[in-house]
Amino acid sequence: MIGRGSKLFRHGTRRPRNHPADVVDGLEHMNGLDGTIRGISAVISRVLRPGPVKDALHGVPIGHPAHPSLTDVPMGCWMSAAVLDLTPGGERAARTLVTAGLVGALPTALTGWTDWSALHRGQQRVGLVHAAATGAASALYAASLVARRQGRTAVGRMLGFAGLSLLLSGGYLGGHLAFRLAAGANHADKLAHLVSLGWHDLCKLDELPEGWPVQRRLGYISLFVLRQGEEVHVLADRCAHLGGPLHQGRIVSDENAESCVVCPWHGSTFRVDDGAVVHGPATSRQPAFHTRISEEGMVQVQPVP
Repeated sequence: MIGRGSKLFRHGTRRPRNHPADVVDGLEHMNGLDGTIRGISAVISRVLRPGPVKDALHGVPIGHPAHPSLTDVPMGCWMSAAVLDLTPGGERAARTLVTAGLVGALPTALTGWTDWSALHRGQQRVGLVHAAATGAASALYAASLVARRQGRTAVGRMLGFAGLSLLLSGGYLGGHLAFRLAAGANHADKLAHLVSLGWHDLCKLDELPEGWPVQRRLGYISLFVLRQGEEVHVLADRCAHLGGPLHQGRIVSDENAESCVVCPWHGSTFRVDDGAVVHGPATSRQPAFHTRISEEGMVQVQPVP
């Protein structure tokens, strides 16, 4: 029997938000930001066309997103400047660090906006607030540098501490994007951990259409399968960028006339032979399988280590 002082928890009852991540979750549903998002996305699409520059900003050449690593420069410089501002005789070094942070903020912002333009809408809403906070922090640090150079050290320090508070808030939102919303993480199935060693029967060769990608399953794993003559190419079907279905993508040729698949969600392009990234926003290789055809015409697959 439940006493009068007991609390009832009914299905569907809203529970109180217990930590900041729960509050930030609400940003994903702020559709009032969508007009601004569409406008900024259109500008980025016009200015930043697909190609080597955009791939470099995504981080394709280094194999993972460039933006998270670059954030260490302004954040490290500005947090160090705050420590020096509390230390007697540290003004000159603090001014140098504020300057270095502003220099590092430019490539950090460029890579951030590039990645942001290829996210899902809920992620973009959080990302927009993250960008607003870090952009405002940069503006405050720029004002702080001007004040310091004019000899108004106390004002420069106050502006710096105000910028630091916004920087930490923006950094928290960036962590929320990366770890809670998995923006920038590899979304492809980890085949080496999910598929046992050895060869596995997949399907009959004559069941596969010529030159048209299809989806097949190996146990509970979804696979992209493309037949080209007597060759069969098999990749993990979940795009490494944000999990898009590769079997619904277009088949194109790269500059070396090798066949590639373009993810239908955000345009990541992978070579079908080995899953290598040809164009971003994906930066992680798409897991691939070795294939062979048995004497009975069965397509057999083995994950590439």
